[in-house]
Amino acid sequence: MKSISISFAILALLLLLQCGGGKTDGVVIEWWQFWTDPAIKPTIEKMIADYEAANPGVKINITDLTWANGHEKIVIAFSSGTAPDIVELGSDWIWEFASTGQIAPITDEVVKDTSLFHGWTPATLDSQIYAFPWILGTRVLFVNNALSTRAGLKDKYVPANWEQMKLLCYKIDSLGEDIYGFGANAAEKHTLYKKFLPFYWSTGGRIISEDGKYAVISSDRCYQALKFYKELSDSCGMIDTQRRLEDAFLAGKVGVIISGDWLLKRIKRGNINIDFVTSLIPGPEYPGKSFVGGEYLAVSSKSPHQREAIRFIKYLTSKENQILFCKTNYSANPSHKEAALDPFFKDDPNLMTFVSQLRLSEFPPPDPQWVYIEDIIETMLEEILFKNAPMVETLYEARNKIQKLIDSK
Repeated sequence: MKSISISFAILALLLLLQCGGGKTDGVVIEWWQFWTDPAIKPTIEKMIADYEAANPGVKINITDLTWANGHEKIVIAFSSGTAPDIVELGSDWIWEFASTGQIAPITDEVVKDTSLFHGWTPATLDSQIYAFPWILGTRVLFVNNALSTRAGLKDKYVPANWEQMKLLCYKIDSLGEDIYGFGANAAEKHTLYKKFLPFYWSTGGRIISEDGKYAVISSDRCYQALKFYKELSDSCGMIDTQRRLEDAFLAGKVGVIISGDWLLKRIKRGNINIDFVTSLIPGPEYPGKSFVGGEYLAVSSKSPHQREAIRFIKYLTSKENQILFCKTNYSANPSHKEAALDPFFKDDPNLMTFVSQLRLSEFPPPDPQWVYIEDIIETMLEEILFKNAPMVETLYEARNKIQKLIDSK
């Protein structure tokens, strides 16, 4: 009887360990992610090492992706049944994989965390949460202060509305033939629409109706925003790729551009001597809105380690790790609301511009076919901005194409 009692005790202990009372044995989590910058990669690797040390028996295998072909690789992996346990997704990809059941709903595990984070909108489908917001990204206005003051405006002048922005750009443009007032994006895929949509959203406009049934881009609000953007582009704009516009801005050849916090990082790491200020993107009236996207962490619906994967995601997105990530990367858009209160952000006025703009930014409409809607919008913009297509007719054509996508669901 005594030996039987000991055997039951040993069995009970083993069951307790397997149910989470002790270490997890033999769990390998495959994680695909996009952060390959040598400046941040060691920090991510240290986070993994610390997690593994605190969770004996858990191994995190990391695979790097690139934005050039990462989406294609993820699609192939899900289609072939070889998807990783955790995958980093762009915010506009989540509905694509959630609507087909390829990523798992994680609502029950994260619902208590939602009040602590920004950015749940693109991760939510039919009241279910499918991804955890990690690092968000928005855009703000960069103004060359040296050019602005040379043009007769007060020191550190920033525009509060469209009329003031036009005044600023026109005055800088008048300084000389080799100086442009505004940096207008060329037909660069995945980029042009992000510079126009802030002005449209600042009017209160929408791309798709709230109920998701109708395309509503052919509105007077979109017409007014397009008219404003085209006026700047045609009259005082340097039209080029994002990188070349940033080069020209840093060289003192362009007065005003829209860019992300990567430009702050470039200025800081390159020790570039430039007199500039950052500002919220203006609307017809103050304040305007901006574009926001981000990187999210999702769990494959076929992962055998979903619970452990979610534990690791929560670790990565914790307040402390987001602050560490942003400090190392010199970035300004943590999804964790309390992380944004850290002195690292509050003591840097340019980083705080991004933190403030994030609260005044919108995600693209959550739709499984967004990648195709995006292409329609960019084609529309290219036709109007660079080929002088009639604005009203081209807007209606874009609206009809988007409506066909909606109706085909």
